[in-house]
Amino acid sequence: MRRPGRLPIAIVTALVVAEAAVVIMRPRDRGPDPLPVQSRAYFTPEQIHRAEAFRHGQIWLGLGQMAIGLAALALLVRYPPRRVMAIPRPVLAGAATAATVAVVAGLAPLPLALVARERAKDVGLVTQDLAGYAGDLVKSEAITAIFAGAGGAVLVLAMRRFGRRWWIPGTVAVVAFAVISVYAGPVVLDPLFNKFTPLPRGPLRTEVLDLARRAGVDVGQVYEMDASRRTTAANAYVNGLGRTKRVVLFDTLVKDFSPAETRLVVAHELGHVRFQDVPHGLLWLTLVAPFGTYAVARASERLTRPGATAVPAVALSLALIAPAITTVSNQLSRSIERRADAFALGLTGEPDAMVGFERRIALQNVGDPDPPRWQQVLLGTHPPTMERIGQALASRNSPGDP
Repeated sequence: MRRPGRLPIAIVTALVVAEAAVVIMRPRDRGPDPLPVQSRAYFTPEQIHRAEAFRHGQIWLGLGQMAIGLAALALLVRYPPRRVMAIPRPVLAGAATAATVAVVAGLAPLPLALVARERAKDVGLVTQDLAGYAGDLVKSEAITAIFAGAGGAVLVLAMRRFGRRWWIPGTVAVVAFAVISVYAGPVVLDPLFNKFTPLPRGPLRTEVLDLARRAGVDVGQVYEMDASRRTTAANAYVNGLGRTKRVVLFDTLVKDFSPAETRLVVAHELGHVRFQDVPHGLLWLTLVAPFGTYAVARASERLTRPGATAVPAVALSLALIAPAITTVSNQLSRSIERRADAFALGLTGEPDAMVGFERRIALQNVGDPDPPRWQQVLLGTHPPTMERIGQALASRNSPGDP
């Protein structure tokens, strides 16, 4: 028997557990509190206005894309793809339905995505031609369809075997998929979109290895990625698990930034390795997934039309609930990034390099140095530029070891 009150209780519980997991896992030592800094001390009014106009427009276009995707999913719940659902074998029908739903929902916001791309091109961020973009889009949608199809098949199998308790094996599937994706993504998926070259012997490689030795971490491998084939933006990241663990530097970072600035970015990424932030992210997901999956299960019951497959309703429920949980998890992400900044400052002892880097990368990436509070709370995965500059300035008076 379905109880009407279970859905709001399930959603609230998922959000409370997500918040509790953030509180438990939030780093305690994140360096000194950032000093208050005004953006106009480091950026001209013209630079600030350009960044605000671009980024605010992109955010609203992104929210518009999300709304269109949700509307497409709602239509698929109301008018499910009956020809696909009519495939005789239920598991195969579930896989085909899920793949169809994923592609339709992914392509529906394409007009706004093209507008956002043109705006990025106008400010000099896009270097890829339209044919290359179309090729990447086709590959991305094909991969999405494959994963969605597999998820749809697992969903139907779980529902047939466990009934309303399908969320229990569903939780196992979600966590297993996340672990496999993090482990295999760097060597299976990422090379489909970019070329990754191990750092050649030279000053940068020597510095990276020296920083890793001083940080006391096994860096795995350090790669340079050909990001310039798509964008002028600069960045770096850590991903992978075990033997696939790696630090990746955009070629735009290596080319356009000073050795001291690049060294600081590498030290930041080594901080993520030192504190095992990737495995800890999977741990956070493991703690929250049962409650989030249960909420999705209860929501999909409300949305599924009589006689129709539950696959579109599960997709819509996931699209509604996951962003709320992600907003909660962004608090943890911002704290982790602040700790990595503090680690980099302690390892390199170069706060001026961080100030210079934060200013230059904000300009190069056309980033808003001081976004509105609501944007930071809802969407921010990293501290804003001015906070990071304030942290660098504070570290001048509070030097520490990593």
